This record gives sequence, C-alpha cells and structure tokens, in this order.
Amino acid sequence: MSRQVPYEYDMRHLQSSSRAAYPSFLSLHETIWIHTKCLLKGLLDAFRWDLVIATATSDPEIRSNILKSLLLNSLSLASIYAFDLLLQPLVHDHPSWLRRNVGWCYQVLWLLPVVGISFYLNSSWCNTIAKRTFVLQYGNRAVQPRHVTYTGMLNALATSAYRTVMVLTSVIVSFGLGAIPRAGPLISFAFMCWIDAYYCFEFVWVARGLSLASRVRHLEERWAYYFAFGFPSAAICTWGSGLANAALFYLLFPAYIIMAMTARPAPQDPYNPLPSADVVRYPSPLIPIRLRIFAIVIWLNDIIVQILSITGSAGQITRHHRALSHSSEKAEESTGVEPPRLINNVSGRSVRRNEFRSPIERTREHRKEPSMDRRKRG
Repeated sequence: MSRQVPYEYDMRHLQSSSRAAYPSFLSLHETIWIHTKCLLKGLLDAFRWDLVIATATSDPEIRSNILKSLLLNSLSLASIYAFDLLLQPLVHDHPSWLRRNVGWCYQVLWLLPVVGISFYLNSSWCNTIAKRTFVLQYGNRAVQPRHVTYTGMLNALATSAYRTVMVLTSVIVSFGLGAIPRAGPLISFAFMCWIDAYYCFEFVWVARGLSLASRVRHLEERWAYYFAFGFPSAAICTWGSGLANAALFYLLFPAYIIMAMTARPAPQDPYNPLPSADVVRYPSPLIPIRLRIFAIVIWLNDIIVQILSITGSAGQITRHHRALSHSSEKAEESTGVEPPRLINNVSGRSVRRNEFRSPIERTREHRKEPSMDRRKRG
C-alpha cells in the first residue's frame, strides 16, 4: 500500500523550491553605492594622463602620430578661431554683401578643406595609434588574423558606411535632445558623454572581436562608468562652435584612445555586481541595469540604411537591412559570427555569454540541487 505524503510537507517543499528559484536583489543604497564607485572609477580612468605620456614616450610610432595629430588639429583650431575672433569682427561693420562673401570665401577655400583633411588624416592616425597601443598592451597574439575574402570586404564596406551614418545620426540626436525645453541641454550633454566614451573604446572593442550589437550592449549595461569616462572630453568640447568642438575632440582623441586601452570598465558583471559563490544578487529593480542610450540612434540608422538601399532588389534590401540591424554582429569588421566566449575587458578572464538568460534561470544555475542518484547514495 502506497504511503501518502502529508499535504503540509508538499506545501513546505513547494514554498522552499519557489523561494530558491526567486532571484535575490541588492538593496537600493547598495546599488547606488556600486554605481557611485563606477562613476569614480570612470573619472579616474579618464584622467590617466601619466599612461598617455608613458606610452607616447616609450614608442616612436605612437609619438610620431600623436605629434602629427596635435599639429594638424592645432592648425584647424587656429583657422576656426582666426575667422571667429579676427576676420568676422573686421567685416562686421561693412555692408552685408561684403560680410557674407568674405565669410563664404574663407570657409569654402580654406576652413572646410583644412578641417576635412584634418578629420580624414586623424582617422588614419588614430587607427595606427590604437593598433600599436593594443599590441603593446596585449601582445601580437591578441589580434586575431582574419582572412580577407570578397564577402568579408563587402561586409567591411557596409559596416564602415553604417558606422559613418551612426556618427551623423548621433550628432542629429544630440541636437534634437538639446531642443527639449529646460532639461534639453543637460540631456544632450549626458548623451554626448556616452557618445564620446563609445568612440574612445570602439578601437579596443573591435580589436577584441566584439560586434556592433555587443559593443552597444556593453556600454549600456555599464552606463555609470562610461558616462564618467566621457564626461571630461564632452565638457571640454562644449565651449565653441560646432567645428571648433569637433577639432577639440580630435585633438584629445588619441590620448583618450590610449586611456581606453588600459581602462577596466566596471562592474565586471552588471547582473551580479557583488559576485558570490553561493547566490547571484541582482541590482535593485529601482535602478535599471541597462539604459537604452543608443536605441534612437540604431532605429534612425536602420531607417536611413533602408532608404539608401531602396535602389536594390527587394531581397537585397531585406538581407542588407537584417545584416546592419538585428544581425549586425555577423558583418562587423568581417569577423563572421561572434564566438561563444569573449574576453572580458575588466579582468581579462573568459566569460560565457549568460547575460541573456532570465534572472530565475541564472539563479537556478547557481543553486543546482544534487541529482537523484547522489541523494539515494546519501
């Protein structure tokens, strides 16, 4: 005759199982303190000028490219402020046709060519600085060799175009946020802090094989750190006009690339900021783990790319759109499908991509019960 299990035992067993499956959370003040420490760490990493000086003095190639960038961007700034502070006041009291024509001629014949050449050469020099700094920091083996194929070359061209559109879209979104009454300038400034931090860290992310989607997610899940890291450059680049601010950013860009190469963004695991061997403790639900900072930018990017792709066939449009939005990681820098294991740039250890699972699944993984065979033997 089978033995009946008491109803009270069943209820206690179900309650304990449900309690074990429910995720644990940190308190609100613990979560605030964690984000405060991330802010301070981001500010500290953004002022590591000693690392910039040490890196520049130790390698002649990096030093040469930094000096070339410094000279060219100084020329761009001098040209911009020469027009704003000297030439424009001289013709201010003259008839409108003279003031308009002098300003137009100066900008078209001198200012725009100098700034355009400066931006083009800066991108090349910054790439060289980033690659050389990455090799000095992590060694030649850190850069994985890639086979150049026709498809990979097309993917790289499409990705470069997408990143160019992303830069323009970020500027448009920044101006749009600034137009919001009262709170607009503060929101726009915070957005520019994240944008500056993204482009400073983009080189090291690409070198480590992170796709566009992974890079965006990495920043959005560590929003406190990256806001603080981008704060100094964004604050410096808000004093002048649009061209002057861009030239100032490119003047500081090589230094912040070097800082980003040696930085250790925090927290290591945004979903378990205080790692414990026994239990996963998530941040307080009152403070979001991930801020969708680039949601509008990515959405506008997909719309622009889709409009630009209208001239192709319907199948090509669909395939191109999917490659640049939902599956952009497969085409990013001709890397193919993203590997299942990534090198975490906080501690250097390998971390499996378990952050996409729900809190209950992650908690169950940390609280695995022994198998039935082991229970019977015990």
